[in-house]
Amino acid sequence: MSTLHSKAAAGFLKDSQKAAWHDETFWSVRTKRDIQAKGLDEWEQLRETASNIKKHTITHLDEYLEQFAGNAEKNGVIVHWAKDAEEFNATVLAILREHGVTKMVKSKSMLTEECEMNPYLEQYGIDVVETDLGERIIQLMHSKPSHIVMPAIHITQEEVGHLFEDKLKSEPGNYDPTYLTYCARMSLRNEFMTAGAGMTGANFGVAATGDIVVCTNEGNADMSTSMPKLHIAAMGLEKVVPDYRSLAVFQRLLCRCGTGQPTTTFTSHFRKARPGAEMHIILVDNGRSDIIANAEHWESLKCIRCGACMNTCPVYRRSGGYSYTYFIPGPIGINLGMLRNKHKYTDNVSACSLCCSCDNVCPAKVNLSEQIYRWRQELDSLGKADSMKKMMSKGMKVLFDHPSLYRTALRFAPWANHAPRSIMYNHLNGWGEGHEMPVFARQSFHEWWKNKK
Repeated sequence: MSTLHSKAAAGFLKDSQKAAWHDETFWSVRTKRDIQAKGLDEWEQLRETASNIKKHTITHLDEYLEQFAGNAEKNGVIVHWAKDAEEFNATVLAILREHGVTKMVKSKSMLTEECEMNPYLEQYGIDVVETDLGERIIQLMHSKPSHIVMPAIHITQEEVGHLFEDKLKSEPGNYDPTYLTYCARMSLRNEFMTAGAGMTGANFGVAATGDIVVCTNEGNADMSTSMPKLHIAAMGLEKVVPDYRSLAVFQRLLCRCGTGQPTTTFTSHFRKARPGAEMHIILVDNGRSDIIANAEHWESLKCIRCGACMNTCPVYRRSGGYSYTYFIPGPIGINLGMLRNKHKYTDNVSACSLCCSCDNVCPAKVNLSEQIYRWRQELDSLGKADSMKKMMSKGMKVLFDHPSLYRTALRFAPWANHAPRSIMYNHLNGWGEGHEMPVFARQSFHEWWKNKK
């Protein structure tokens, strides 16, 4: 039985050249991450510290959120709480309407993607302009991000060039990246100057000071907050960290893991509104409290959204972000999707080889593959287990429970090497659709071991 993921992945792989380019591109980012990691003797100590800080903060979240909100309000920031996506979107709309805003520029925020804020606001006549270059490209294409850090990296410069010719009236046939970036910058400059509000996400919220911290390479968060008089920050509850010492640990890990850089070009702290302006922070739950209460999967909240698990994942690299049914792809997306709705997003659970590479690169040591394995154990009880795999498992149990039958099967297994391809490679053999079957040895290991003894 093919899953939605496997069917979409098959479509992605039809363009073998682009699929190979996608694989190589993300592996190059993984390689840069490894270079950065090897450059710090204390790398594993940083990861362990980050994991412990997250564990401590998540298990004391009520205390740190109250401290964060209290300090933010002392700084003159207006703090809102939203229990779900509906309340978050309604809060944003109410703030914009209060200020008569019809256009809002925003920097990248996966939380607003999670809450589907853009289409919600647009139906009420609010023009929402993405200012991160990758997000802007995606928005102009009427598409969705395929990666949480590099949302448009799967799109070639030629494709961007054609898009800009159509949408931004750029010079036909000029696909030079520097020129295309210039075109985007000139287009966005007008948006910054005419917007009534700016929105940012929050990579971190510092409880001890009430700061929100936003890490970018383009400075678009600073532009979104320095020109409009109204700044709205969207922050998931799990983004709070205790203090600057904790922040320093994550700041050293985030960019090294995400893009292979020592640091982001801009690490911006927003503590209060500038003179004559107004700042709002919306703290969003949207299921995070339920995740904390989940004894087997709470560690997903330790994620700092660096994307390293996607860059290393052999399935993500070879199937693309759009093959996943949840809006966040890759290993962390599999787990977050199941936590969101384990009946709706089970198709993604098969998109994992359990190689554990994601665990090894995660800066906060989230046990991603272990959680995916646990989700697989639930598939049968959810009525989502593959019937073919269930039948095969029962057959293997019979085989392994009867040694004489197992030995007989081993003795005759080499006959499969000479079977016609039509018998070995057909719709019943999913492995054979993308791989050559292994060649059985003439002598089994059991026979070889007996002879050696």
